[in-house]
Parts: sequence; structure tokens; C-alpha cells
Amino acid sequence: MIIGNVPAEFIVQVDRERCRRCKRCVLNCSFGALSFADGVVADHRKCVACHRCVAFCPESAITVVANPIAYKENAHWTPEVRGAIWKQATTGGMLLTGMGNDRPYLSYFDHLVLDACQVTNPSIDPLREPMELTTYLGRKPNSLDLSYGMDGEVRLATELAPQVKLETPIIFAPMSYGSISLNAHKALARAAKEAGILMSTGEGGLHKDLYPYSDRIVVQVASGRFGVNQEYLEHSAAIEIKIGQGAKPGIGGHLPGEKVNQEVSETRMIPVGTDALSPAPHHDIYSIEDLSQLIYALKEAIRYTRPVSVKIAAVHNVAAIASGIARAGADMIYIDGFRGGSGATPMIVRNHVGIPIEVAIASVDDRLRQEGIRNSVSLIAAGGMRHSGDVVKAIALGADAVAIGTAALVALGCRVCQKCHTGNCAWGIATQRPELVRRLDPEEGAQNLVNLIRAWSLEIKEVLGSLGVNAIESLRGSRERLRGVGLDERSLRVLGVKPAGA
Repeated sequence: MIIGNVPAEFIVQVDRERCRRCKRCVLNCSFGALSFADGVVADHRKCVACHRCVAFCPESAITVVANPIAYKENAHWTPEVRGAIWKQATTGGMLLTGMGNDRPYLSYFDHLVLDACQVTNPSIDPLREPMELTTYLGRKPNSLDLSYGMDGEVRLATELAPQVKLETPIIFAPMSYGSISLNAHKALARAAKEAGILMSTGEGGLHKDLYPYSDRIVVQVASGRFGVNQEYLEHSAAIEIKIGQGAKPGIGGHLPGEKVNQEVSETRMIPVGTDALSPAPHHDIYSIEDLSQLIYALKEAIRYTRPVSVKIAAVHNVAAIASGIARAGADMIYIDGFRGGSGATPMIVRNHVGIPIEVAIASVDDRLRQEGIRNSVSLIAAGGMRHSGDVVKAIALGADAVAIGTAALVALGCRVCQKCHTGNCAWGIATQRPELVRRLDPEEGAQNLVNLIRAWSLEIKEVLGSLGVNAIESLRGSRERLRGVGLDERSLRVLGVKPAGA
């Protein structure tokens, strides 16, 4: 939508000499920025830099550049700030956006480095030695009791809580059907099955086409209870209660009615074309005791055969909250940092509410260890994981596994244009428009995701080898293997990390 006198953010440049006038760019532009009138014509103010036209131009005749329009320089009143004010002065509404926080806040991951082995504690060559990345998510006992049979066989007497096995400590983050397409969900589910990891439904229910992948799927129970029934709970490897998410702590969800087609309607159990508004709180949870009741109600519903997780946003008192959740009976705690993505969220909340996942996971791990209940839960860290280096550092800070959302979407073709909420995704990911959804091939997308997980797993093994350990378990919560570079003393203390050189 064009608003007031807000200048175009991007300029579409077409090389007229190279253009063959095939109109492929026009057909591929889902935002209506390109048309044809004796040549390709660009409406620059509709361009979101999704690069679909650039990718599919057979002559490479199209370039999208940032609008070089000159603003009077002002470090405080930036062009972005002024543009936001112009939009709100024209519309009187909240500014919505998609994806995660793009503000230039400090990235703690970029100021943490890993230790390495040299001589007295030699490194390990992962090409020649086995490296173990297998991870089990779920409640662990503090000790094991053994029994001895008449035949002399040693048997495990301790009854273990339900566990989910991951071949590598990475899962696909919750992204609901409706916010993303069914083809995107299929790609995630197929990849999770092949890679031996998990994908989460988000709060949008589970389409019946994904039932064959149930042993690799986490089903979510959110405040709106969309799609939640006994059949839904049964088709799962684990169940997650969503309390909050990193992109919008303390507020509910919103799926625009334009995205609620017949299939989304049936899956979410809501009328076609209606906005799916999930409340900020669960209306049956106002205390840890209430949360405990829901945890055990869900466990009862699935006969205590699957672990139950609780997803929370990273906020300032997250350690105390996590302690309460662990004592309430949860088997896993999913903590989402303020760089976590979203299909649609108020820009003001995304940019200014919440805390980084690095400090949250370190604080929670430390608190649970101090209270002697760290084995009670598995910790999953999420919110802006960009590469295997972030994964390894998150695990060293205290996570059992990490979740990736935006990185997974980028592997499917996402250009991070942050227009997910419009439903016009040119790559068939964050849309329900049939002509756009079919642009994403689930099989090809699944293979890209499997390749990504395989590549990151190989890199994690290389890092473990450089640290002289052959199992990811040896790195969990081992903050002694981390060092801070360019961090102040208070930050280092919260992270539980020594400065480089110490």
C-alpha cells in the first residue's frame, strides 16, 4: 500500500537494452511493483526488495537499489524514523512488520570466542574419530538405579521420563500454518524426518497432510487454542505450551483474515476469512500453579507418553520464571530471544521489548544449577541463530539444543524483506495465495533444509574437535570454553564468561 508522501525505499532499475520484454519479472512480482506498457514499468514505492524479479530475469537486466534520495542528515531523526511518523500521521494505525529485530543492538555471540586445544590436551580429528551430536530432550534423573536379574544381567530400575531423540542439537522453530504456507510446512516436516530432528506447528494447528511426520512434530497449545483437540495432541512427538515469543513478548498473535482460506480455516477450526486473534495471556493461566495444571492435563491426555515443553520469551526475570516452570512439571523450556522472528508483529514491540537470548540462556542455566534442578528440564535456545557458530556458543552457555526459524526460511528462498504480514510473499513461503504457494516445491525445499542441517552438523563436529571433545554433551553449559572479547565486566559476569586472555 502506498501511504501519503513517503518516498520509495527502493528503486528498480531496468536495463532497456538487455531486456527482452518477456514479462517474467511482471508475472513474478507479487507486490504489483512491475507492469508492462511497451516495456517494463516500475512503481518504486511498491517494491520491497524481495529480489524475485532479479532472480528470474533471463537477461539479468534488473537491479534493485536503495533509494539514494537525500535527507537532511540527522543522527537522531533518521529517515526511517521520519518515514514511520509520516505513515502513522496518514493512517493513525500501528506499524506492522515481519521477521525479527533488525536494530543494531550488540550481538553477544559476535563478542564470544571459543577456546581450542593445542598440545597437552590435543584436538580431535572428526574425519577420523567418531563425534557424537545425538541429543535427548526431556526430563533427566539425577541418578540411576540398577537391578540385577537372576541371569546376571544388569537392568535399569529407574523409570525414565519420555524423551525425544535428535540426531543433531537443532530443531525448526514454531511457525504456524497460516503465517507460512502448507508447502513450507511440508518442507519443514520432511526435512525434520530425514534429518532426525523436530519441527513445530506453531499455534496454527496441524494439517492432515503432515500426519505421516507425527514422530518428528511438536504440536503447540497457544492462548487461542487454534486447532487443538485430542487428535492433534496424538499426532506429535512432543507438546508445547506457548506463553510468549521473542518477537512480541507479552502480546498475543494476529493472523490477518486474508490468510485464512478454507484449508487454514479447517486446520485452525475458525471461520474462513476471519482474523485469528490469540489473546496475550492464556485465560486459564494466571499463576505457576495454573500452568502446572495445564502441563499435567496435557500429559494425562497423551498418557504420559510424550514430553511437554513451555515456550517463553526472554525477559528480565526469565531465570525465576524458568525455575517456576521447571518445578511446575515441564520437561522442556523453550526460551526465545528478542531477535526471534514473527509473521506479523507491531514494530514498536519487536524493536524495543525483550532481551537477548545469550544472557537469558546463561542466566537460566545458572539459576537451575544453583537450585539443583537443571536435570529437570531441557533448555532450547532460539532467537536469531545465524550459523553453526551461534549454535555451539548457545550450547556452551547452557542450552541443550537450539531452534532456527529465519535461517530455515532463508534456506527455502526467503530474502528477509520483512513483509510476511502482507501475505504477498513472492517465494511462496509467507503466503496463502495459491499462485504464489506453488512457487515453493516442498521436496526441493526439504532437500535445502536437510543440506543446511547436514552442513551445520559437520561444522559443529569440527568445532568440537578443535575443543578436544568428541560429544556435544561435553560442551553443554561449559562456559569455561568461552571467552569474551570487547564486553564489559557486568556483561561477562551475567554470561558467566571470562575475558579473553584470562
